[in-house]
Amino acid sequence: MAFEKPEDTLVLETTKGRVVIETRPDLAPEHVAHIKKLAREGFYDGIVFHRVIEGFMAQTGCPKGTGTGGSQYPDLKAEFNPEPHVRGTASMARAQNPNSANSQFFICFDDAPFLNRQYTVWGKVIEGMENVDQIKRGEPVRDPDKIVSMKVAADIAE
Repeated sequence: MAFEKPEDTLVLETTKGRVVIETRPDLAPEHVAHIKKLAREGFYDGIVFHRVIEGFMAQTGCPKGTGTGGSQYPDLKAEFNPEPHVRGTASMARAQNPNSANSQFFICFDDAPFLNRQYTVWGKVIEGMENVDQIKRGEPVRDPDKIVSMKVAADIAE
């Protein structure tokens, strides 16, 4: 499992299979650092995909499984950037306040240009998008799929 940039690569083992996300610290350095810190603490392990909308996105990262929770750390300041929301984009979920992103993020199933410059793009799925496509849909999702584990590739023993 050799990645070009293991320090900037996240490996998610989900109930549907492996998903690999290349992070973009060049676009959103604070968000990437925050997500990697949470991943290294095991925060995302066992967290469900609580909001999954066909043709739009799969959202995860809420410790309550409802979309109302976050980590114990302060919310992040928005790092909106020109990167478009296209299929495979990993972007931060937030409340009405643009500076309210914390631990929740979503992966786009399809292009979502109406989100551009409104939400912080921090990465892109580079492997396993077919597994993202299999995540069970719903708002809320009954018997949801989950992230079994999420690790920084540099921390995974070969």
